[in-house]
Amino acid sequence: MRNLGQIDYSPDQRPNWRIIASLWPYLTEFPGRVVLSLALLVAAKLATVAMPLALKYIVDTVEQARGSEVLLWTPLLLVLAYGALRLASTLFGELRDAVFARVAERAMRRVSLKVFQHLHRLELGFHLSRRTGALSRDIERGTTGVSFLLRFMLFNIVPTLLEILLVALILLAAFRPGYVLLVVVAVLVYVLFSVRVTEWRTRYVRESNEMDNQSNTRAVDSLLNFETVKYFGNEEFESQRYDQDLKRWESARMKNRLSLAALNSGQAFIIAVTMTAMMWMAVTDVQRGSMTLGDLTMINAYLIQLFIPLNALGFIYREIRQSLVNIERMFSLLGQKAMIVDSPDAQTLAAGPAALEFDAVGFGYQEARPILKNVSFTVPAGHKVAVVGRSGAGKSTIGRLLFRFFDVTDGAVRINGINIRDLTQSSLRAAIGVVPQDTVLFNDTIWNNIAYGRPDASDEEIRRAASLAHLDDFIAALPDGFQSKVGERGLKVSGGEKQRIAIARVLLKDPPILLLDEATSSLDSHAEQAVLAALNEVARKRTTLVIAHRLSTIRDAEQILVLDQGQIVESGDHATLLRNNRVYAGLWRQQQEEAVE
Repeated sequence: MRNLGQIDYSPDQRPNWRIIASLWPYLTEFPGRVVLSLALLVAAKLATVAMPLALKYIVDTVEQARGSEVLLWTPLLLVLAYGALRLASTLFGELRDAVFARVAERAMRRVSLKVFQHLHRLELGFHLSRRTGALSRDIERGTTGVSFLLRFMLFNIVPTLLEILLVALILLAAFRPGYVLLVVVAVLVYVLFSVRVTEWRTRYVRESNEMDNQSNTRAVDSLLNFETVKYFGNEEFESQRYDQDLKRWESARMKNRLSLAALNSGQAFIIAVTMTAMMWMAVTDVQRGSMTLGDLTMINAYLIQLFIPLNALGFIYREIRQSLVNIERMFSLLGQKAMIVDSPDAQTLAAGPAALEFDAVGFGYQEARPILKNVSFTVPAGHKVAVVGRSGAGKSTIGRLLFRFFDVTDGAVRINGINIRDLTQSSLRAAIGVVPQDTVLFNDTIWNNIAYGRPDASDEEIRRAASLAHLDDFIAALPDGFQSKVGERGLKVSGGEKQRIAIARVLLKDPPILLLDEATSSLDSHAEQAVLAALNEVARKRTTLVIAHRLSTIRDAEQILVLDQGQIVESGDHATLLRNNRVYAGLWRQQQEEAVE
C-alpha cells in the first residue's frame, strides 16, 4: 500500500513554472472580464506615462510665462490635465481590479473545490497516512497563491514591462540615446540580480513553510487528542515538543527575513546608483542648455515612476516564486492518481435486495504481510451473517473490502453476482450502510449529524430514525434537544450516545445492505439490548454483515464465520459452533468467564 499522506520536498527543489500555464482555464471562464480588465490596464498605464509629460510642459510654460499675465491660463489648463491624468490612472486601476475580482475569486473557488473533491476521491490508504494540519495549511496557502498569480502576473508583470517600454521610447525620442542605454542596463542588472538572489533564498522560503506545516500539524494533533494528553498529564511534554517545532520555524523565518533584507538592500543600491547617474547626466545637459528645466523634471519623474513598478517587479517576482512554492504541494495533490477508480464500463447497482459473496478473497495492506487468505462465504439477500474472531484476525478488513476502500489482491467480492470492481463506487456505497466501531461525528448538532445519512430526508423521518436508535430519552434530557452540539469528533457526548447517533444516521440512509462493525461496542448492557432489538428489526428486511468481538451480540445470526489468522476456520450457527467445541466455543467460554469476573 503506497504512502501518500506526506508529500515531502527538498528545500533546494526548483518550483514548477508550468503551474502558471495550468491557471489559463480559470481565465477563460470570464473572457469578457479579462479583455475589459486588460483594456483598463492599458488605459491606466497610458495615463501614468503621460503624467511626467504634462509635468514637463507645466514647468516649461511657467518658466516661459514668468512676468506675463497673458499666458497664465495655459499652465492652468496643463495643471488640470495633469490632475485628470492622475485621476484617470487611479480610477482605471480601481475599475480594473473591480472587473477582474470575479475572475480571481471564482478561480480560488474552483481550485479549492477541485482539490477538495480530489481528496475525497483518493483511497483510504492516502487518508490513513496524511498529516491533516499540514494538508490544510498547504491548501490554504495554495488557494491564496492561485489568486496572487492570476492578479499579479496579469496586472503587474505585463503593465510594468509595458511601462518600461513606453518610458524608453519617450526618452529615446526626446533625449540622447545615453538615457535609454542607462535605463536598459539598470533594468537588466536589476532583474538579473533579483532573479539570482530570489532563486538563492527560495530554499529558506521552503524551509519556513515546512517548519510551519510541522508545527501546525503538531498543534492540531495534540488538540485532537486532548483527552489522551490529560489522561497522562503530558501538557508540559506537549508544550515542549511544540516549542521545539516553533524554535525550528523561528530559525527558518529568521533566515528568510535576513535573505529578504539582503535582496531589498541590493535592489535599493541599484536604484540609487541609476537615479544618481541619470540625474547627473540631466543636470549637465541643463547647464549646457541642451535641456530645459521641464526636461529635467520629466526625467526625474520618469525615474521615480519607472523604479516604483520596477521595485514592485522585484517584489512580485519574489512573491510569484513564493506562491509557486506554496501551491506546488496543492497542485501535486491533484496529480496523485486514485488507486480505487471506476472501470470505464462500470454499471450502476440496481436497487432492491442484495446478496453478498466473497470468493477466495486474499488481501494484505503490505505484500509481505497478508491479512486475509482464501476467504469465501456468501450472505443471501435479506439474511444475517456474522464474522467473529480475535483482534487482528482481519474482521474489519472484510468490511473495508466490501465498501471498496481497498481492492482485493486475489479473488473477488460480488453483489448479486456482479464483481464490485464493475460497479460504480457511488452506487455501491449508496447500497451499504455502515456503523463503524469508532464513530466520528461532525462538530455540529445532533439533528444535522443524523440528517447526514440522507440530507433530503423529512423531519419526520429524522425523528423516526432517532427513535429507532433509542435516542428519545437522551435528546429529551438535553436543554437544546436535537440542536445540541456534539463537539469536535463528538467529544461532548458519551461513547454509547455517539454510537446511537451513528446508528440513527444509518437507519435514515435506509440501505439494502447493513455493515455493522462492532456497532454496539460502546454501549452498556441495557442500551446494547435496546439498540440490538432496533437493529434486528431493521435487519430483517436487509442483507446484514455483522463484524463482532462480543459473541453475545450475534447469537441470533443465521451463520457465524470464525476468522483466525486471516482464514475462516469454522462456520455455523451459535448452537452448532458450541457443540463443535473448537475455536468459537473457546472464545465463548473465555468471554463468559470475563463477564462473570
